[in-house]
Amino acid sequence: MTHMHITSWALGLILFIVALILYKKSSTKPATIVHMILRLVYLFIIITGGLLTWDYIQGFGMPELGEAIVKSLAGLWLVVMMELILVSLKKGKGTTGKWIQFAIALIIVIVLGFFRLPMGFYF
Repeated sequence: MTHMHITSWALGLILFIVALILYKKSSTKPATIVHMILRLVYLFIIITGGLLTWDYIQGFGMPELGEAIVKSLAGLWLVVMMELILVSLKKGKGTTGKWIQFAIALIIVIVLGFFRLPMGFYF
């Protein structure tokens, strides 16, 4: 499940970058298509993340449970920021605050997911 979650995130970030580039070039129709595909990928990200969190609840116990819940919430926050950045860009609104939140959530997710929790790189 971990590999599926990481693959979903990688695909999501790639599609996010492609949609950003297309919206900035004012290619509205292709950007909208990529954006809709990205919304489907969000579902995979959320479902696989929820299943990983469920695995922490069932198997690993209390020491990592708090960090797993924080990572889950930060992951949801990250998905919401990706969506809000694209929607704001499409409407021509400012995105500075959303980019700051995106960076903070991304750092939290990467640090907890890869370096702190048992299903990451170091455990």
